Amino acid sequence: MDLVSIVIIAFGLSMDSFAVSVSSGLVLPDIRFRKAIIIAFSLAFFQGLMPFIGWNLGLGLIDYLNHTGYIIAFLMLTFLSVKMIIESLKKEEKRTNFNPLNPTVLLTMSVATSIDALILGMSLAFIGQQNNSFWFSIFLPVMIIGSVTFIMSMLGILFGKKVGLRFGKKMEMLGGILLFLIGLRILAEHFLF
Repeated sequence: MDLVSIVIIAFGLSMDSFAVSVSSGLVLPDIRFRKAIIIAFSLAFFQGLMPFIGWNLGLGLIDYLNHTGYIIAFLMLTFLSVKMIIESLKKEEKRTNFNPLNPTVLLTMSVATSIDALILGMSLAFIGQQNNSFWFSIFLPVMIIGSVTFIMSMLGILFGKKVGLRFGKKMEMLGGILLFLIGLRILAEHFLF
């Protein structure tokens, strides 16, 4: 997978974290930079960790799946994109007891927003066998996904403080569309080239 695709996927995956960060900015309008970093780091850490875990799980399955890996990667990315689009269409629940700085809430948010990245990691294992370099197969994607998520989370908190949740769901929908397009590209590359 090329660098541009990895960056696009990273932005797509970060949209869940962005939406959660917008919510965090809404409920904590007086949040300071140091506490915003704690939220963003937790979201980014799990968003970067999950693809690595998924990649290792995918490597364990790769021998059993042989050449169907591209189709499975496409189906997984399609599933993720549909899930993200459906989530973006749901009405926002009132979050009266939502405190993103509570360790339990922060851990739950971090894991919940990174499940998609676990599935992506499995997809990377399925399509990454053509390039056996650890650097390009998983290390670089993990670093980019974590970094993009951190930046998007910090921006989301600021955005939530300033603008509100109105655009957060639209960004999540955009992320879903981007993931679907990447899945189509992976499928097309396998069948056309």
